[in-house]
Amino acid sequence: MSDPVPYTPPAVWEWKQPNGGRFASINRPVSGATHDKPLPVGRHPLQLYSLATPNGVKVTVMLEELLALGHTGAEYDAWLIRIGDGDQFGSGFVEVNPNSKIPALLDRSGPVPRRVFESGSILLYLAEKFGALLSRDPDVRTETLNWLFWQMGSAPYLGGGFGHFYAYAPTRIEYAIDRFAMEAKRQMDVLDRHLAQHEYMAGAEYSIADIAIWPWYGALAQGLLYEAGEFLQVHSYRHLNRWAGLIGSRPAVRRGRMVNRVNGDPAAQLHERHDASDFETRTQDRLQSGPAAGT
Repeated sequence: MSDPVPYTPPAVWEWKQPNGGRFASINRPVSGATHDKPLPVGRHPLQLYSLATPNGVKVTVMLEELLALGHTGAEYDAWLIRIGDGDQFGSGFVEVNPNSKIPALLDRSGPVPRRVFESGSILLYLAEKFGALLSRDPDVRTETLNWLFWQMGSAPYLGGGFGHFYAYAPTRIEYAIDRFAMEAKRQMDVLDRHLAQHEYMAGAEYSIADIAIWPWYGALAQGLLYEAGEFLQVHSYRHLNRWAGLIGSRPAVRRGRMVNRVNGDPAAQLHERHDASDFETRTQDRLQSGPAAGT
């Protein structure tokens, strides 16, 4: 098995623009801002700058779960960062996350705003800030963090590996797709075997481990990522699918999936987050704009 055109790497790599692929216009080998653009700031304690990718969904689900638990300090403004347009390279966003990746959070509840970036770091930060969704029992806490960091280390092989070469690369490369399909299926098997013995990722308790893993692997198991359900035979992972349905049925998870979503059914998109506790009210207001609404 080989690439259609044999490739010998040069002695020194050079950036060739554009290099093809769905994200060629925003991928680059240097960091930093490309333009001046301050970030909007609403009136809630937490300012979220994100998009409803799997990593972005982790944080909106977490915030909605906290609100469902009665933590009013978790009220947030959700500001849309359109990564396809390069919003993540604006000067304001780079100040919050120098890595120019969503999601990014600014906690303005204290005397000095505190930035939090990387989705796993945000989940852990919020869990500790509000004392929720992360057990204080040392054994359960450790198991939760084991799976949280498993997700952070594994998902790049699923997204940047399998997803890129299967769905986004300008050409289909058999070796690359086979290599990462094998890893994606191995990861699903890890989860399936674990969930055969446990209701949730850390055992009997729903936690930030479930919130971290579900947007990637729950969606994958239900055939919602990369149109690859049949290719990967995701239906065969019975225990993973049981867990995916359990998490996906939670009201806060359904709400969290809507926030900052820009594709699919417009009725399933919520481009701002309001004070109102009534979900239907927030849904009806989704097309409103203005700083306080967070559009």
